[in-house]
Amino acid sequence: MPAHINAAADAPALQFSRYQKVVVAMLAFLQFAVILDFMLMSPLGAVIMPALNVSPAQFGTVVSAYAFAAGISGFLTAGFADRFDRKKLLLFFYAGFVAGTAWCGLAQSFESLLVARIVTGLFGGVIGSVVLAIATDLFPPQMRGRVMGFIQTAFAASQILGIPIGIYLSNRWNWHVPFLALVVVGLIAGLLIAMYMKPVADHLTQRQERSAFGHLFHTLAEQRHLLSFISVLFLATGGFMLMPFSSAFTVNNLGISLDHLPIIYLITGIATIFVGPIVGKLSDAWGKMRVFYMGTTLTIIMVVIYTHLGPTSLAVVTLINVVLFVGIFSRMIPFQALMSQVPAATHRGSFNAVNASISQLAGGLASLVAGHIVQQGADGKIHNYEIAGYAVVVTSLLTCFLLWRVERGVSQPAVAPA
Repeated sequence: MPAHINAAADAPALQFSRYQKVVVAMLAFLQFAVILDFMLMSPLGAVIMPALNVSPAQFGTVVSAYAFAAGISGFLTAGFADRFDRKKLLLFFYAGFVAGTAWCGLAQSFESLLVARIVTGLFGGVIGSVVLAIATDLFPPQMRGRVMGFIQTAFAASQILGIPIGIYLSNRWNWHVPFLALVVVGLIAGLLIAMYMKPVADHLTQRQERSAFGHLFHTLAEQRHLLSFISVLFLATGGFMLMPFSSAFTVNNLGISLDHLPIIYLITGIATIFVGPIVGKLSDAWGKMRVFYMGTTLTIIMVVIYTHLGPTSLAVVTLINVVLFVGIFSRMIPFQALMSQVPAATHRGSFNAVNASISQLAGGLASLVAGHIVQQGADGKIHNYEIAGYAVVVTSLLTCFLLWRVERGVSQPAVAPA
């Protein structure tokens, strides 16, 4: 292991100030809101389709519109992402995201909902990259594992808090209410950020390219940036190969009833809420690459086991899901922490924006590829799921190699292009 990793592992853990704790909570909530807005569409599909009289194909278009809009938005804003105070940039895109979510809650037709999802994706797709840029600016490398650990708990919180509440509100009133409730909570959070968060503008004092196009070009052309982008591509591809069909596989192949699915999500979500911060601390204490290798090994083992399962008890399936998500989080958190060390301060915004775009587009592409690999029989069972699992294994190993190359470059300080 490189000497600088050992030195980081041996150094005493830095403590969060009161302001830093509040900022982490704010950033985690923003991730929670964006993830929840995206994830709400799937469970509400059974209500939205008959309410708006749309076909499954049309609803699929609505869902994918967000991902593709988010991917395009990242590339369009990358050239400008480092030219403004990051707090102002965050509030701008967050305001657009809240407006798009309100539009979703007020939509009365397929066309209106489609446009609303595109608008929400254009703004919401950039928020994650700005959040990561702010976290990188405000926290030194020795603290970023813990920061990413807390931010990543937003995914688990959306599973155990957001989705059940959203489904309840939809059943109690109608499908519009969950989106409107998210708008109300989101407005309160936006006001708190506007009042409490300090400007994040130190990067503006450093030299940057004169043109936005030149800024984007140098972000894309930097060799270690390219390696990072390719590693993000494989990481996202592996994740989205299994996810679209996991529920159908669990119900039809493993014999778990639809009524018991929420139990699996609930227990897995609770477990990952506790695991995220622990993985973050271990990343700072043991070294990010070491934890990433451990997480990848665990993920590969569990993916192979999971995709080859037959009829299985609820307890065993739940345990396998929990361990699998522990592996996934043990990859994602150190991966993001290490990615935060790649770009220079003047390129953090554009670098994260491109990363987010690649992740969104790769996820959509992976889902399409998986749809051609995986087949559903007349009995409802999912076939060739193990082939998708093998694809995850291959992409995971490729990500390990690429991230090892990226980590070697991180030991040399990033230099902004002249």
